[in-house]
Amino acid sequence: MEKGYDVLIVDDEPIIRKGLKKMVEVSGRPIAEIRIASSGEEALERIKESLPHFVFTDIRMSDMDGIELSKIIQQQGWPLQVVVISGFGEFQYAQKCLSYGVKEFLLKPVRSDEFGRVLDKLIDGVGISKARISLSMLEFDIGMERISDAIWYLNEDNLHSCLTDWKRYTVTLHLTMQDFIQLYQDGLDRVNKLLNQKDIYPFDKVPNLVSASNAMLDEGLVCAHFEQSIFSIFQDLQRKRKGNVIDPIKAAKDYIESHLNKEVSLEEVAVYLGLNPSYFSQLFKQTTRETFVHFRMKKRMERAQRLLHNASHRMYDIAEEVGYTDYSHFAKTFKKWFGISPTEYRSKLGID
Repeated sequence: MEKGYDVLIVDDEPIIRKGLKKMVEVSGRPIAEIRIASSGEEALERIKESLPHFVFTDIRMSDMDGIELSKIIQQQGWPLQVVVISGFGEFQYAQKCLSYGVKEFLLKPVRSDEFGRVLDKLIDGVGISKARISLSMLEFDIGMERISDAIWYLNEDNLHSCLTDWKRYTVTLHLTMQDFIQLYQDGLDRVNKLLNQKDIYPFDKVPNLVSASNAMLDEGLVCAHFEQSIFSIFQDLQRKRKGNVIDPIKAAKDYIESHLNKEVSLEEVAVYLGLNPSYFSQLFKQTTRETFVHFRMKKRMERAQRLLHNASHRMYDIAEEVGYTDYSHFAKTFKKWFGISPTEYRSKLGID
């Protein structure tokens, strides 16, 4: 018996939601479930609860519109097929969705024959993983994030443990072989995407398990091929770091403190670590509870404070040692930080 497909309809107008739902119901296609969302935000919640096969979304809505929804779906790597519904004067907006992986467009008012044609194209072109429908988004994402973290920190023991847990879980799903292969392909793609978000040097394209499916006749071979691909990525990162396991935040702090006499930027430190600057900025703030700029400033002021205790250091020299070529700028910053000027600070120490 043919399995049904799950459909999510997103529109902020009740009458349109009702009409689209009716079209799906009477289409005669194998539909398992139809869910409704009245906004882009609600649609994201529905998607996170259970991954649908197809999403039909209005392009213009009061809060999050169909363009933004399509963009988020693509950024998250969710294997959905999205159809955008637009009015006659909105096609220029609809074109923006092409870069976000939108599969089809429907023009208002939606005709039932056109709707059926699009639905058939979606069903015929299903290249997504039905296996991932069996998993909650949380289970899939946690599994892949654990694996990518183990790779990132070059923790081989933890990586073995993560792979064992993932394999043990997936074999209990009783999937068809094609779905099982596609699930593992989705996993490889997700791990690679997570690592690419952290690393400024992109990893090579992951192997295509689907193309090799004819040679994989049992789940054990699929799992083995998956593990081989994961460890290939692990070894690739290991070569980049020359086998050194690094704590990126500790390395960043050390780099900043050894270059306090220079105007070290966040981008410079990120490149030094081999990290994406945006990811590094988020990681630094999340780990240290302070921004990169605040930490750099704090270390500069702390060093200046220590140097002021030594009477042999001239004020201008101290300013230069902590990265300031303009003494007045240094003095203003020091006073803002400690509440008194460098001269006043030395006076309190009894140093003229």
